[in-house]
Amino acid sequence: MCLDDFQAFNRRMTERGDEAFANPRNAASGSLRQLNSTITASRPLVVTCYEIMALSGSAPLTHWDELEQLAQWGLPIPTPEYRKLCASIDEVTAFHREMESRRDQLPYEIDGMVVKVNRRDWQSRLGMKSRSPRWAIAFKFAPRKEITVVQDIVVSVGRTGTLTPVALLKPVEVGGVTISRATLHNADEVARKDIRVGDTVKVERAGDVIPAIAERVPVPGEQRRTPFCMPDHCPVCGSTVGREGAYFYCTGQSVCGAQLKGTVEHFASKHAINIDGLGKKTVAQLIDKQLVQSLADLYRLKRDDLLKLDGFADRSTTLLLESIAGSKAVSLDRFLLGLGIRQVGQHIAKVLAREFGSLDHIMSADRERFLQIREIGPEISESLVAYWSEPHNREVIAQLQQSGVQIAPGMATGDQTTRPLTGKTFVFTGGLDHFTRDSAQEMVEAAGARVASSVSKNTSYVVVGRDPGSKLDQARMLGVTILTEQEFASLIGKDERGIS
Repeated sequence: MCLDDFQAFNRRMTERGDEAFANPRNAASGSLRQLNSTITASRPLVVTCYEIMALSGSAPLTHWDELEQLAQWGLPIPTPEYRKLCASIDEVTAFHREMESRRDQLPYEIDGMVVKVNRRDWQSRLGMKSRSPRWAIAFKFAPRKEITVVQDIVVSVGRTGTLTPVALLKPVEVGGVTISRATLHNADEVARKDIRVGDTVKVERAGDVIPAIAERVPVPGEQRRTPFCMPDHCPVCGSTVGREGAYFYCTGQSVCGAQLKGTVEHFASKHAINIDGLGKKTVAQLIDKQLVQSLADLYRLKRDDLLKLDGFADRSTTLLLESIAGSKAVSLDRFLLGLGIRQVGQHIAKVLAREFGSLDHIMSADRERFLQIREIGPEISESLVAYWSEPHNREVIAQLQQSGVQIAPGMATGDQTTRPLTGKTFVFTGGLDHFTRDSAQEMVEAAGARVASSVSKNTSYVVVGRDPGSKLDQARMLGVTILTEQEFASLIGKDERGIS
């Protein structure tokens, strides 16, 4: 949303008696989240195109050519003065300085620029991380700062139990947004900056979004208060506070009220137990009405319980109860992910399921056994040992199993007959007709192999679908085995006609 359009839009909102938006970013995102598309259509939104996600036929060889192609099609792209093809990092940093000096003259808000590798074949070779490309990186501008006073320092408890010190501030406007609280990140950061209650500080919005304290501003003759200390016990549930590097955390896990809502939301999420219809608002109601006080309580919910909730009628109640019942049969890796163990995400959950094969084996493993696994280091090992060492965590699992949750055993790496592709690496390129990428990856991993985002000499197979990209050329150049979708289905022992 351009600044002039935003100001005019906010003026109309105010004249109608509606609450104005704090900044264009909030206004744009709020417009896109509207369920009524006519409201979104009435908002002064603009779009800039910067990448072709899929293309029939030959693709541009460089990102710069890609932008020019978009412009030829009549699509809006960054104007020439706001983009630059650089031959060196020195040119990049010079352009960054130029744009930072001009940021207040731009027609829209900006907090930095993106530096990208130009050649598309190099982009393919660099590949992707789980959530971002390796061939592009944000180059932020220095955040704007304002001065205010720390009125108090409190400790908040997050979904995973992490204790975060938060400064309560005398309200101050930073970049068009009124800031009254700012994260202090962790105890080490508080000590390094020496922030205390009553101090005068500079406040910034990191990335022009997240409020943070940049530094303390010394005031002549001030009488400072005692240094801040993290609590020994959780301010919510009173459980013992543990420490992991610079971070403190509550050991209460699912018995901690502050963690329970987040714990249940995470447990029910798409990539974990996947209980459809159990969203944030429903979880909050269930916990606030004390219908759910542990994960196992989800499986004890009755129709009358759900009908007490706002927004629930017969149909929605039936659907949620069916989804909860259907979630009782769950794979080992999804169950592990759903427990919300610190440091255990999707990948590590799959590694554990693949390595141990059963929940009992994981629960009985010691630190040394975890460290024998290539993907697991000291921090993850310590986190796993600490989790299984807490009796109440084991009790939660026992309660879930008593409530009917059945955890399908994973296949251990030693079982070569059921994991015939152990040690192999697959790369996919092009569109698949009978598999989704997620389902194809799950089948590859179930067979003991892994999926990579780029082709290398260590790649075992490249699976080629419709309109393949440069990965096909790289596979041919490196002599990697190329499979059609039908050959892939045959290799993993699936009939692709029955899979969508």
